[in-house]
Amino acid sequence: MLFLRNLSRLTACESVANPGGQYSELAVRALRRAMAFRIRACMMNRMCAWIMVGWLAILWLPLGAAASNCQVETPASGPGVALTRHLGAGCTEQEREARAVDAAQLLQAFREGKGIDLSGVVIRGDLSLDLLRVGPLPPELEGMKELQGREVRVIPGSMMIVNSVVRGAIRHGSPQGLLVVKGPVTFSGTRFEQLVDLSRALFLQPVTLSGARFLRESYFVQGRFFRDVFAEKTAFGPHTRFHRSVFQGAVTFQQSGFNGLAEFLEVVFEKDVNLSRTSFKSGTGFSGSRFQGLADFSEASFDREAFFTFTLFDGDAYFRRATFRSTADFSDASFKGRDDFSKTFFEKGPQFTRTARSATGQAPLGLENQTGQHAIILSLLVFGALLIVYLIRRR
Repeated sequence: MLFLRNLSRLTACESVANPGGQYSELAVRALRRAMAFRIRACMMNRMCAWIMVGWLAILWLPLGAAASNCQVETPASGPGVALTRHLGAGCTEQEREARAVDAAQLLQAFREGKGIDLSGVVIRGDLSLDLLRVGPLPPELEGMKELQGREVRVIPGSMMIVNSVVRGAIRHGSPQGLLVVKGPVTFSGTRFEQLVDLSRALFLQPVTLSGARFLRESYFVQGRFFRDVFAEKTAFGPHTRFHRSVFQGAVTFQQSGFNGLAEFLEVVFEKDVNLSRTSFKSGTGFSGSRFQGLADFSEASFDREAFFTFTLFDGDAYFRRATFRSTADFSDASFKGRDDFSKTFFEKGPQFTRTARSATGQAPLGLENQTGQHAIILSLLVFGALLIVYLIRRR
């Protein structure tokens, strides 16, 4: 009993030192050392041993509980409240897997008129947005005649998946229907392991993809982005398509990487576009597209074929210090503003057949072509040799 009284006093003292009831590892170790000399004597008594085990469990439990720093935020649900789940940075991979969100939960939230707000989570299963109910066109879009008569599915709230892992595919595969996302879309820092197909989607609020990683295909065919698009340092997978999309706000893909085919065919950029220091690892197409504001491709790199045929540059176009390691075709393109190709490197000779350049905004091309440089050097060497032969003969 003397052992138990000492243990109680030590526990009380430790609780006073830590009013929150959370025992530090050093404090627990000190308690264990202080009680060590009592253990042998107490173990001779069976009842004392059982009581001692209970008290030691009390001491060990807070230490084990404190070892887990996984903070989970799941506010109470209610009408119009977004499905929210935030897992803190202290959560382990096992804890995230144990608290995984099923794609069916997201679909149900959309059906109930809610948005989603997820951070640090794992999402399992495929999310098929074609299963949403068909409804009327939102009032803010009724003035757009080209949207009339189409079947419409609406996500009324936000679509925020941040610093998470999406195991399954996300699809809107309706060939004629429209998907309207009324809230902001944020995929920052999220890894998508399967297909992401948000084709024929209308995004009424800003879209943020910065730091996201698309390991498979990502399709935004015939999409319409009413606000700004932020996609800095985003990694795109084997095939990326923005075919016939319309960007009404400013767009930035600065320092992003397109690791496969990149299709921006017949795309309309109504505001400035920042593609500086962006890398295109495979074939790239901007043919038939229109840049109504600034088009900045400064220091961009194109490892394979790049096509800008029939592309319209209404504003200034900057390609300074860009690198083209294969075909660079600007045939039938039109530059109405200033075009800057200073210190641009072409592995092969660029094609500017029937390209129209503004006389007032035209800047010297200043093209750097390795083949052309070699030809110039060879010509100078031949000319020098002929000059030396000529001087020797005159003597």
